[in-house]
Amino acid sequence: MTIIEEQLEKHKQTSHMIKAPSELESRLRRALEHVPVKKKKRNKTMTWFASSAAALLLIFGSYHYSAFAYYGGMLLNKMELNSLSFSEVAERGYGQTVNKSTTLDDGTVITIEGVIADDNAFLMYYSIDRLEGSVYDDNGSYRYNVEDIKGFMTDSKTRGGGGNPSEDEIHYEGRLEFEPVSPFSRTLTVTFYEWMNDGKRVTYPISFKYEANKAMKSIVKEDISKSVSVDQGAVYYDSITATPTSTIVKGHYELDIEGSPRFSGTTKLYVNEIELHQWGLRGDSESGSGEGIGFVLEYDVIPTEKVETIELVLESFPGKQKVEEPISLASPSDQSIKLGSEKIWIRSVTKTDTGYDIVIARKQFTFLKTDNLSVQAGDKVIPVSSISNSRPWDLKNGNILWEQTYSFKTSDKPDFLLLDEFDYIEKHNKAISIPINKK
Repeated sequence: MTIIEEQLEKHKQTSHMIKAPSELESRLRRALEHVPVKKKKRNKTMTWFASSAAALLLIFGSYHYSAFAYYGGMLLNKMELNSLSFSEVAERGYGQTVNKSTTLDDGTVITIEGVIADDNAFLMYYSIDRLEGSVYDDNGSYRYNVEDIKGFMTDSKTRGGGGNPSEDEIHYEGRLEFEPVSPFSRTLTVTFYEWMNDGKRVTYPISFKYEANKAMKSIVKEDISKSVSVDQGAVYYDSITATPTSTIVKGHYELDIEGSPRFSGTTKLYVNEIELHQWGLRGDSESGSGEGIGFVLEYDVIPTEKVETIELVLESFPGKQKVEEPISLASPSDQSIKLGSEKIWIRSVTKTDTGYDIVIARKQFTFLKTDNLSVQAGDKVIPVSSISNSRPWDLKNGNILWEQTYSFKTSDKPDFLLLDEFDYIEKHNKAISIPINKK
């Protein structure tokens, strides 16, 4: 035992021997009995915060989104929603009529005709009327635009839109799509702006009462939580929401590469075994998902309320093909060389003043990895020195390939092409069936 340990042991034994005087406990107890009981002070700020939190919990816990159940009407496809006026879509049972206007200093009148809200988007139909004798604008619709929509728990940005001016350019009817607005908003403010001739921007807010109970109820709203394995990881499909204005599939990539894939691949959506037209793909900045890189696939409106089957099919996705063996350059021709499930074409090997040019053709979305691209000439390995821009090679049979010239500085004729790998579009055709929760 060390000196320090001996001292600690002595202190421990001494402390155990110390005892309080026998009368001390009774004196302390009597003193405590005569101490007045103090009432706890209530922190007003905390009380207000707790009350507010409780109120919010009550609201969120008990509020039911009283969306308008759209049944029995004719569902419009996206083209019709884009081309018809608000009065025409309203005749089919869509949306909320607004008819709220503001008059600008020069007499121009901007009117919000109506809106359509659902879980996928907020559509706004509006018109701009210039005074008789004036033109809408020399630059078309660029003079007027919309900044955003704001309200309680709402700050929705535009996703795009369009419209048409009348022949005399006095009247313009437009339609804009926004991110969905909160069903808790009671008043929404749309901020229009105008670019003046001096380059300044003037804003014109228009507020109107929002009737959330006229929002369109979703036809299908399901979690998917399924994935398809691909060459570099997996494509996850998270959810599907079909509303009277669009059908949205959300998902994310989990890949062993940095950033998004070079191409998004092709995912088709079948409802009752009928393929729906896909309108686009965008990043999923709205979901805030921290897992993988999010994406949103937008399809047309499901053409029926009687949904029996839904199926997603990942037809293709970017893949990588390793090239293990050297590619002979002995007999260049227009014949393809199969590498894995893909092909390339060595069209020519030509001597130049500085070395040799090799013309290699490929499919449109096949890309050779050029970091270590080289040729073997005798016992030497010569790296590529320059690569031309790609140009089409028309096969005259309905197919077009793309070729490039790869230059190598060598006096010896190359024997083999040395290629590590290439990117290409891999076929998958893997299907995911989505169970439908019929209520």
